[in-house]
Order: sequence, then structure tokens, then C-alpha cells
Amino acid sequence: MKRILLATVAALLAAVTPPALAEKADRDQPVNIEADRLTVDDRNKVHIFEGRVVLTQGTLTIRGDKLVVTQDAAGFQNGVATAAGKGLATFRQRRDGTTEYVEGEAERIEYDSRSEKARLFNRAKVTSGGDQVSGHYIEYDAITENYLATNAPGSSQGAPAGRVRAVIQPKSEGQPAGGQ
Repeated sequence: MKRILLATVAALLAAVTPPALAEKADRDQPVNIEADRLTVDDRNKVHIFEGRVVLTQGTLTIRGDKLVVTQDAAGFQNGVATAAGKGLATFRQRRDGTTEYVEGEAERIEYDSRSEKARLFNRAKVTSGGDQVSGHYIEYDAITENYLATNAPGSSQGAPAGRVRAVIQPKSEGQPAGGQ
């Protein structure tokens, strides 16, 4: 059971941030999980961590008030990290080969290992090297390495409160992205 739990959580952790950006060595590191409470439903392959959840694996850290990890019949994992009240679930991981970190936050962060997509919902923001994308919803496709950011569902694209925002820092010639 412990191996299944660790494999499930490791898959979630490895995928919340883009694999092309993630510190490659993190995949070989042990997964450490702290929470106030853990509920395991082995029959349905559901693991629920509650209360000040902190997941670490190498340079990767995910924080939230609740993390639910499920596994389908084919062995693919889905994870949902959420925050209570007005808080935000967060992730932070060093980019491979740099000292720069990728950070994200949202009310809910979901990862689907089958499609290799991370989805951030409500007050979503991803920051990397001073560049920042924010909106109601941000999706990262690890296969195509593309982002999609949208405004709130049902709002008009031009509505001021429903617009997405990106801040892209200038890069000097010969300087890697993010100024590092």
C-alpha cells in the first residue's frame, strides 16, 4: 500500500509543473508528505490528505489544505490540490539547470497523468523568471508544452474583470529566459 501511495503522489508531483522545466533530478528523490490527516480507500484507489498538506520531492513543493489523489483502472493518476477559505493551493519547483523557480497558485490545481495536463482554476497564476500569466483558468499541456489562459466562464472576452494577463520580461541578447 505504501508503494502505491508513494507512486500515486510522485506522479502527481512530477506533473504539476511542466516536465520540460522541472528539475530532472527531482524524479529520483523520495516523496515526503505531511498532513494533519490521511484517509485511504484502497478499494477505490483514493487517497485524501487534509490539513496543512505539504508535499516535497527534491526542489518541488506543493501546499494546500486538501489533496485528493485517485487512480483509474489503467493506473493513471489524477490529483486535486485545494485551499480552504480564501487561500490558494501552491506549487514551486526549480527549473532544470538553473537557479530559477516556476511557481503557481490557484484555488484548485488539478493534474491528469493520462493527458499530461495541469489545470489551475480560480485566481490562477504561474510565474517563471519574472514572467507571469494570470487568469481564471490556466492549462498547461506537457506534451505540446503550450499554455492556455482564459477568463471566467460565461463572461465576455472583453470584460475588464474577466481578462487574462501576461507580463513578459525583456531578455538581453545572450541572457537565458528569466535573467538567470
